[in-house]
Amino acid sequence: MNYWNKITVLGVLVTSLLGCRSGDKAPQFTGKDGEVRLMVVDPGHFHADLLLKQQNASISRDVFVYAPKGVGLTQHLERIQSFNTRPENPTDWNPVVYDGADFLEQMLRHPAGNVVVLAGNNRMKTDYLYKSVSSGLHVLADKPLAINPENFELLLKAVHKAEKEKVMIYDMMTERFAVLNVLQRVIMSDKSLFGVLRADSPEDPAVRLESVHHFFKEVAGKPLIRPAWYYDVNQQGEGLVDVTTHLIDIVHWKCYPEVALDYKKDIQVLGATHWPTVISFEEFAKSTQMTQFPDYLLQYVRDGKLEVYANGNILYKVKDTHVALNVKWNFEAPAGSGDTHTSVIKGTRAVVEVVQDESTGFIPELFLSPAQGVEVADFMQALDMFKNTLAQTYPNVSFQTENDKVRVVVPEEYKKAHEAHFAQVAETFFRYLVQGEMPAWEIPNMLAKYYITTTAFKLANVTK
Repeated sequence: MNYWNKITVLGVLVTSLLGCRSGDKAPQFTGKDGEVRLMVVDPGHFHADLLLKQQNASISRDVFVYAPKGVGLTQHLERIQSFNTRPENPTDWNPVVYDGADFLEQMLRHPAGNVVVLAGNNRMKTDYLYKSVSSGLHVLADKPLAINPENFELLLKAVHKAEKEKVMIYDMMTERFAVLNVLQRVIMSDKSLFGVLRADSPEDPAVRLESVHHFFKEVAGKPLIRPAWYYDVNQQGEGLVDVTTHLIDIVHWKCYPEVALDYKKDIQVLGATHWPTVISFEEFAKSTQMTQFPDYLLQYVRDGKLEVYANGNILYKVKDTHVALNVKWNFEAPAGSGDTHTSVIKGTRAVVEVVQDESTGFIPELFLSPAQGVEVADFMQALDMFKNTLAQTYPNVSFQTENDKVRVVVPEEYKKAHEAHFAQVAETFFRYLVQGEMPAWEIPNMLAKYYITTTAFKLANVTK
């Protein structure tokens, strides 16, 4: 059966009495099955799909989708259908679609759900966010929530409006659930092993992270078809304001755990640069299945090739710690590899590194080594004591000496694919909904993150 025949299409006004309307008190959540009713707005990014890859008892099987007709909506529904019809552990979602041109207005006036999901074109995302919380709706949003300084100012207003309406804004920070990041955080919390973040300088920062991504890749086992607007930095955002959100988030999450950061006092953006990834028309066509560059991309075309400002560096200071970030986008990964992430965090007693390159078979690996001036014997003694502590929560993690470093050997049972982290993000958010509040550091740190990215964007474009 064609999947369209299995979907309820709302060709008329949605008037569900289940939704919360503007001016009503936000609903109280108890944790009972099906009480979270998702409203997916204009899904143009596959992260909206990954929230639904696995069935979740908290979520009603009726998923309300408000979007214009087009590739984004079609792909979203196709992926839901693939989840519903796979042989193993199929889901049972029932997409209920409103695809009129006034989709946003219909959702705001007559919401059929109580949680808005935003994962699509970033040019309008901050506006969608502001209007959603102004209507008394909770928002679960994919990064980035702001792609320029003007967006950041609107995000500030959205946060103040959410406080007034007593609703929550939560962005999907999936990297907090990657086991190597979790283990890094645990290691850094052990003062006998890691010490504290060492004194540093702009020339020699204590924290360095690099992330390499690719425009053409596979998602859920199929080639990812990007919408053409993904290559427009005015709609998707530059690399400086996109994946850097993850890097900044995990830096603060590890280095200043549960500390509420004040972007006005605790953050200094010291510098930023950017440069383009050059995409041939053949590559663009392969990625988008389009037969020509759309008009809005012609301003970025040089000698028949598209220049996308997807790469950049940021140097900033958070409290007393300097952080250097580097983000790169290539068109396609070499055979046998994929997106990569590397990081180095230097403590006074140990250095913690994530390495993901040819030496590790492009699999991320976590390493420890003694900091400069620390005797190996003292480092190993602290590590032996730490092993006993770690075994209480991760009993099967082991440690293997390799040359002058110690590799943290993480068994497969603790590893989850990136796609699985979206379900963990959702579970965390739903728990906050039941509790009726988020940790006090979440919103301040979200604002600090987007202040850094949008300020870096401004600096890079001034010095361009």
